[in-house]
Amino acid sequence: MSLDSLPRIASLCLLLACAETLHGIARTTLLIPRIGKARAIKLSALTGTLLAFLICWWWVPGVGLRSAGAHLALGLGLAAFMACFDMAIGRWLMRKSWAKIWPDFDPRSGNYLLLGLLSLSLIPLLVWLGH
Repeated sequence: MSLDSLPRIASLCLLLACAETLHGIARTTLLIPRIGKARAIKLSALTGTLLAFLICWWWVPGVGLRSAGAHLALGLGLAAFMACFDMAIGRWLMRKSWAKIWPDFDPRSGNYLLLGLLSLSLIPLLVWLGH
């Protein structure tokens, strides 16, 4: 990875954060009132992963990484960034306690954020393999 890649990676992080924030707002305002919270969370786990895949399909080739390991590292970095972003939004914007944030990452509680993050960690590698 070269220094030229860093602004592109930062832009990808920002783009994913914005898209997922809008996705979460849409889930809360459009889906939950119509289909209920549990079903909306399940559906949005799939649509959120698809959204991340489409953004990465469009953006990752321009980052300039050249190996499977570099793409896997990018995916792990994106997942870590998005986990931190989600915790920051929950803690400081939504004013949730840590006790209410942690269950968002636990599939046993009906939340699929962790599974989405695991998917995100592999998406850049899958994009690289597909291009």
